[in-house]
Amino acid sequence: MSGFRNFGGFLTGDDDPAQVCRDLPESACREQPRSYGLHVVSLSLTRVGEGLADTKLVLAWLLAAIGAPTWAIGLLVPLRESLAMLPQLMISARIRQLSIRKTVYVAGSVVQGAAIIGFGLVGLTLSGAMAGIMAIALITAFALGRSLCSISHKDVLAKTVDKGRRGSVSGIAGSIAAATTLLLAAGYSSGFIPVTVPVVAGAVILGGTAWFVAALVFGSIPEYPGATEGGINGLAAVLAQFKLLRNDPRLQRFIVTRALLLSTALAPPFFIALSGDRDPGGLGTLGYFMMAAAAAGLLSSYIWGRLADHSSRRVLMYAAAMASLANAVAAFMALTLPGRMDSALLLPAMLFMLMIAHQGVRLGRSVHIIDMADLDSRATYTALSNSVVGLVLLAGGIFGVIAQWFGVGMVLTLFAVMAALAIPAAAGLDEVQTPGDRP
Repeated sequence: MSGFRNFGGFLTGDDDPAQVCRDLPESACREQPRSYGLHVVSLSLTRVGEGLADTKLVLAWLLAAIGAPTWAIGLLVPLRESLAMLPQLMISARIRQLSIRKTVYVAGSVVQGAAIIGFGLVGLTLSGAMAGIMAIALITAFALGRSLCSISHKDVLAKTVDKGRRGSVSGIAGSIAAATTLLLAAGYSSGFIPVTVPVVAGAVILGGTAWFVAALVFGSIPEYPGATEGGINGLAAVLAQFKLLRNDPRLQRFIVTRALLLSTALAPPFFIALSGDRDPGGLGTLGYFMMAAAAAGLLSSYIWGRLADHSSRRVLMYAAAMASLANAVAAFMALTLPGRMDSALLLPAMLFMLMIAHQGVRLGRSVHIIDMADLDSRATYTALSNSVVGLVLLAGGIFGVIAQWFGVGMVLTLFAVMAALAIPAAAGLDEVQTPGDRP
């Protein structure tokens, strides 16, 4: 593993074995260059896997291409997001009792990899309703594995990488994954890589394999036993604090705003379904969709972040307006002018606008709840909002049923209305950034 030690030392600039750590014991500090390199490689592999098997775009496209019912496509994102979030409340205390927690992450990665490989095999072997049922079962397993990884990764990272260097692990991994996804999207868009079900399913299977390799790499991180006391039953804590939700109108409005803005996360699979429903030629838009999503993240995250430092409330308002417009245009074309959707770039252009809005929602809501709460209430606010929104997301599967009965255009109309309602909801939020907070 000396290669990982050298790689980590190169990335951190720490080639000196006598380095001093602010937040690690001496044993973990000595191993930090190696640990850092292993973290970067493992997380990069999982992020690349997520790019090759993106739930909102690639998996939704694959289901549409093999004729799975629209209700199954509509369930992908609600199940993935809600079941990755809600179980954490119940398992956090039990995981805290383990002195070595990397095994939890390894198990979660194996589950995710197996589920994604299974999804690719579904694309190769099944079609219609049976493909939809199997896909829902697999995305449920994937989400539960993701929950295990999410809750254990932060602990292992904190035990093996010092303060001031943890953020760069995610940053480097995100950059590697974005570059990989853009290359694949360019290959699809240019025709260099054929956009066919076998090819895309094969890429999904390759993405699932990346999780297995990531599990192997993460398992070799030198983690030392940590404290096992202080674990809190997250579910019991949230239930005990629900009175805060009843008595805090600021938190109520924030959660309502955040719930309405879920339309930015739920809409992309329906854009894919709309494209795939037209004709086989429409399947060639996958590369454009992937490029639009990746470009939106790269171009807008920094700008949204700077704006959120001035006013997270306005960021949420602007993002809601953009999302409403993107969904409304797509809905209008689907309901009234379906023949005009022959342009391969129309839906990807609307998706680009929608994903810019989604980046704004993610940044705006995160900054707002941090600045709205004080030190004592921040954890409670976050747990409560995540719990309520997780339940709302779980109920979001109803949009797939609506699409099945009334068409994708009707669902996009509902999303446009939700985003429009989020504008006055966000406008009523407190301006939690004071002039003294602004850079």
